[in-house]
Amino acid sequence: AVRNFTLNFTITNLRFTPDLGTPNSAKFKSTEKIMQHYINPLLQKSSTGPSFTGCKVTGFRSGTNRDNVGVNAVCSYKTNDSLAAFDREKVYHELSTMTNGVTTLGHYSLERNSLYVNG
Repeated sequence: AVRNFTLNFTITNLRFTPDLGTPNSAKFKSTEKIMQHYINPLLQKSSTGPSFTGCKVTGFRSGTNRDNVGVNAVCSYKTNDSLAAFDREKVYHELSTMTNGVTTLGHYSLERNSLYVNG
């Protein structure tokens, strides 16, 4: 079986524009690819690695000001008896560590208290 979890965080050095909020726009699609380029390898290295199947960015939203962009993603993993159960707290702590205390994701800066993992 395949199960999903949500991943949300806020980037503080990416300006929100209306086309970023439009799923079929060129800006949305290119930014989506960049985010997946950063997110998927992190989760592959986490405890979800053996069962992780990938993330899909579902939306970008305006943050507290126009220079902040919230990122929403749905990530998937396979379940079976031989794999460990998904532990959202453990994944949160792993991602926090891998993003330097929720401060960096590649060349992007993150809002420290914005990481959210929901299984």
